[in-house]
Amino acid sequence: MPEPITGGAGPEGRGRTLAQAYRRFGEARSAGKSPLDAHVALALAGSDAALRALEAVPARQRRPALVLAVLHDLALAGRAAALGAAYAAADAAAAAEAAVDTVLRMSGTVADVAVRRRLRTYDTTSCLVLHPAVAEAAHRAGAGVVGLVDLGDAATLNLQVDRVGIACSDGQFRGDTSSPVQLSATVVGSRPLPARTLPVVVARVALGTDLVDVTAPDDARWLRACLSPDQPEQLSTLETALALAATTPPLLLRGDGVEELPTALARVPAGALPVVTTTWTLSSWKPEARLRFLHRLQEAAAGRTVAWVSVEGVGVAPSVPTLGDRRASGHSLIALALLDGSGPHADVLGRCWSRGRLLSWLADG
Repeated sequence: MPEPITGGAGPEGRGRTLAQAYRRFGEARSAGKSPLDAHVALALAGSDAALRALEAVPARQRRPALVLAVLHDLALAGRAAALGAAYAAADAAAAAEAAVDTVLRMSGTVADVAVRRRLRTYDTTSCLVLHPAVAEAAHRAGAGVVGLVDLGDAATLNLQVDRVGIACSDGQFRGDTSSPVQLSATVVGSRPLPARTLPVVVARVALGTDLVDVTAPDDARWLRACLSPDQPEQLSTLETALALAATTPPLLLRGDGVEELPTALARVPAGALPVVTTTWTLSSWKPEARLRFLHRLQEAAAGRTVAWVSVEGVGVAPSVPTLGDRRASGHSLIALALLDGSGPHADVLGRCWSRGRLLSWLADG
């Protein structure tokens, strides 16, 4: 028997062997109704040879979710034909056998992809909170035209917020009724969402160090690979969102979100209100980087009004009031700051839960 292989850093591996990490992952996926992932993870956990082969993967990239996504990516790319056929046939036993074989034959390739990639979930729900917040920003600034600048490396529909449809539990519909991407939100609390429409969007700019290009086949395939092979509904949702984003792809600016912010804002034409959006982005930044970001925004606002819409956890976004809410309280604050050369002042527009699926509007209509 081989010596225990530690799982490395991350939630699955700390303090357990790699076999235990994969076994626990497989059991969780079985309970979550993903038989293919469950069988693959359990097969890897039970193969001493596969576990030894996974030593070629750096410790931080050995976690089961990432390695299974890499295997799925290889299958989708046609580089692991037997595994791809098993996934297509939803044959869990064949998928388990083919996955072990793929790891043994292609351990170096698995390691290479795992190092280059990180897990992605193409998020559509952030539009549920961005739509009313961006509309509020334009209303307060008196802007009839806006340019969107989204910060962060998450693969989202943020820059297509004007092109989705949103059915709210209050009976109102917002956005594009003809959009292929239709979302639903539950609105709670005593205040309704304002009945405002989004103005014309004349610029869509994504800024970050690790951006996803939805028009690049490799990037789009990786997003598919991060889904379990036996989740057709999620795959259908992803395909619809990718198709929508590909029709008006954003300008991708790869670089530090703080240092390159002026460059991104310069891509918004004169006469349009630049609206910077951060959705669960700043929590991954160090506090000093968050403050530098705010200072950069203030500098940019010396020559034109700039709006900042943030959806972040309590106490994460600088200058955003906490309303007395506790940190790590399970909800996020939707906030808006209009910067025009004066000191930063942000208003909390509302609270949201479940990545925006449930929201409570707090601002005056």
